[in-house]
Amino acid sequence: MDHHDPPKCIKRLLREFAAKAHEEELRRALTPLANAFERWSRGEVDSFELSDLIHAFHQGPSRDLFVRYTSRPHDPAVTYAIATGIIDRRDVPDELLEHLARALEHAPAEVLEAGVRSQAVDGVEAREGGHEDNPRAERRPGRWL
Repeated sequence: MDHHDPPKCIKRLLREFAAKAHEEELRRALTPLANAFERWSRGEVDSFELSDLIHAFHQGPSRDLFVRYTSRPHDPAVTYAIATGIIDRRDVPDELLEHLARALEHAPAEVLEAGVRSQAVDGVEAREGGHEDNPRAERRPGRWL
């Protein structure tokens, strides 16, 4: 990741891939909530429990993803998404990979080993079984989150 201001075409690609990664992670994080809505429609979950799940999602994964992918610069979020497989490296233009090469090369081992998180965002699991307090709701994500 260069410390100078990247060209406009790189900035555009960073915004584009941050949006793609945000959409993909949000889709994955919403899956348990969609399942909870299905359980609610079958009468397996009451309205209060579903409301608690919606609130927990909004305060946890939704907020974490919003901060991750709308904060600037976009380099860390896009690097994270590529390193963890949220974005397929083969779909990333060469000029963007070149721009992010140093960051991808030096990504922390825990990021590279994290893989794709299907039902958790930064350790906060999307819960279907009822509301539990989210101890991370007030904590801000770090550089690689």
